[in-house]
Amino acid sequence: MRTIIFATTNADKVKEIGEIMQGTDTQILQMKDIGFDEDIDETGTTFTENAAIKAKAVADYIADKKKDFMDAIVMADDSGLEIDALGKMPGVQSHRWLGDRTYTQAMQDIIDEIKDVPEEKRTARFVCSIAAALPGKEDAITVLETVEGMVAHEIAGENGFGYDPFFYVPEFGCTTAQMTSEQKNQISHRGKAVRAMRDRLIELKYIELV
Repeated sequence: MRTIIFATTNADKVKEIGEIMQGTDTQILQMKDIGFDEDIDETGTTFTENAAIKAKAVADYIADKKKDFMDAIVMADDSGLEIDALGKMPGVQSHRWLGDRTYTQAMQDIIDEIKDVPEEKRTARFVCSIAAALPGKEDAITVLETVEGMVAHEIAGENGFGYDPFFYVPEFGCTTAQMTSEQKNQISHRGKAVRAMRDRLIELKYIELV
């Protein structure tokens, strides 16, 4: 069985990824499971650059200090929300842009800010890039996926996290926080990116279907 260490402290992400990786010969661990607790400076200007920076940081830590995990694959994501009416903000700053606010406060601030924007211009997208790095190897493998939607007029739903409760997907007639886990994994930016990375790792024979 191949160990995948996901460079996150977010248990919701690990759960989502674990569901998608079912059927492969993998087990998913978090950074804390290998004793990694350093802050990683996300200095990239794109989602892909930041995902690769995070994956490489943990892979380098393993190569230096945790050689028992040299066979592991380190995966990391960088994701965010682009709102067209706000010039694609908050973008790569999606988490840092929060400041001291909760997600609920930030979402309400956005809803208030674009309340006069016509319906057809409330378009938005979630973007997710996932990088995979191998300890001792230089280059990271990367994929990028998106899901298109709109900023809802009100916050709704309790099944998601982050900006899910105000990201409305017209095809489903609800926000991503109102979807079941199965529905969300099917269309979400992270779900699509994890599946793309899973398929790439299978193609490269790093992991196998069981």
